[in-house]
Amino acid sequence: MDFKTSNEETKTGIYLMQEGNEEPFNIRLHLARDILTIQEQDVICVSGEPFYSSERTVTIRRQTIGGFGLSIKGGAEHKIPVVISKISKEQKAELSGLLFIGDGILQINGINVRSYRHEEVVQVLRNAGEEVTLTVSFLKKTPAFLKLPLCEDCTCVPSDQSSGTSSPLCDSGLHLNYHPNNTDTLSCSSWPACPGLRWEKRWVDLRLIPLLHSRLSQYNPGSDVCRKNAFQVIAVDGVCSGVLQFLTADDCLDWLQALASNISSLTKHNIIYMGWVDEKEQDSVQDRMYSPKFLALRGSSLFKFSAPPVTTWDWTRAEKSFTVYEIMCKILKDNDLLDKRKHCFGVQTESGEDLFFSVELECELLIWEKAFQMATFLEVERIQCKTYACIMESHLMGLTVDFGAGFVCFDAASKAVLWRYKFSQLKGSSDDGKSKIKFLFQNQDSKSIEAKELEFSNLFAVLHCIHAFFAAKVACLDPIFVESQGNATPAGFPSLCSISCNSQTPKLKYAT
Repeated sequence: MDFKTSNEETKTGIYLMQEGNEEPFNIRLHLARDILTIQEQDVICVSGEPFYSSERTVTIRRQTIGGFGLSIKGGAEHKIPVVISKISKEQKAELSGLLFIGDGILQINGINVRSYRHEEVVQVLRNAGEEVTLTVSFLKKTPAFLKLPLCEDCTCVPSDQSSGTSSPLCDSGLHLNYHPNNTDTLSCSSWPACPGLRWEKRWVDLRLIPLLHSRLSQYNPGSDVCRKNAFQVIAVDGVCSGVLQFLTADDCLDWLQALASNISSLTKHNIIYMGWVDEKEQDSVQDRMYSPKFLALRGSSLFKFSAPPVTTWDWTRAEKSFTVYEIMCKILKDNDLLDKRKHCFGVQTESGEDLFFSVELECELLIWEKAFQMATFLEVERIQCKTYACIMESHLMGLTVDFGAGFVCFDAASKAVLWRYKFSQLKGSSDDGKSKIKFLFQNQDSKSIEAKELEFSNLFAVLHCIHAFFAAKVACLDPIFVESQGNATPAGFPSLCSISCNSQTPKLKYAT
């Protein structure tokens, strides 16, 4: 049984990107519902003292068999430094965290080899002795030939004879550091220049492209020339992905279609409402009880900012964001107000935290109420179902709240469905305010009440989700609401803002 909760595309893959006239370089693409993340490889220090240079100094010793266990490519004749292209598998554990494929060799035993040709670097390494100290720097944008599949390696014989000119597609193995008099049988050992430092090769964010209102372009700017297996993604504020290059036309088309699908979905579920509010401070002092905040209901989320989002990048810098169907909004009546401020509403988050906001006018309050209703309805209609892990009678289960099917409980291991009930069969519920919920369902045949007790790690998120699905179900069945698309709140639509945040599931009846 498939309990997929979203029909938007999510994809990840490693491809090439080109900027301007630079050589293409490897990047990793990750497509989420509303953002395209472009990552590049980098070597970073993950432990030890802070560092302020991308250069590392590593000392390694040679083995009798296998030499230094490295292979190199490149050189000044290729307009790049010599680059480490292979690290022998049998020595990988010894070199882990110190040297990486893609490291450019800048110095060998203090000799600056940045401008050396490939063969000159080979000769320096031949004569380096039993121990060599390398100064290296990871080349994020290593030329494309390092990324391509290798042809047969240029594995030169262990002698002082010249290895010849290296082809860009052909490695020189560093076992050619062999010395006839070498009888050293010590295993290869590698140490960072500064004890305590640990380095890792990681994918790090290079660029974030928010997809809302983004456009795709397969053509060279201003022309009718179509790029081969490549395109760009341009955000609404002009941020550009660079030219994304794919190995095949099918790959390119697949990504184009996935991006277009997500952009289209975001366009349908655009910003519903946003504006300034005053938030009551949690630990308020007498002269600072409220702080101005900017709230935005957009797509699946409620965003809270300290300043309005001006560019698409700003949407990634919200102070907090909450999924709309897992929070609860309540308009505060006179007896619910916390102080002398009027026109207030509260938001209970999925963790049970209560946030309180004030607006200036009653009409603003009504707008926020309708905005929450519409945002929740659209998001529930979009996702169709939501599944939560739970415990029932000491067994790990899953509970799916499904817009069409109602409540479905299944075994987490076997995926076998244990029970299912329509929304109309829920006659009541109670919870302990911590983790447990007891549902009371009416059996359609016997009309008897059947109790089901489940335990969740996130009680409030589940309760709020159930509230949202109930309200959206009723709204969906009201033709006036569906036709109005939020222009008016129809009679009989159960306002999410009027449902109390007292952890009591509403008893709603409707035709199914």
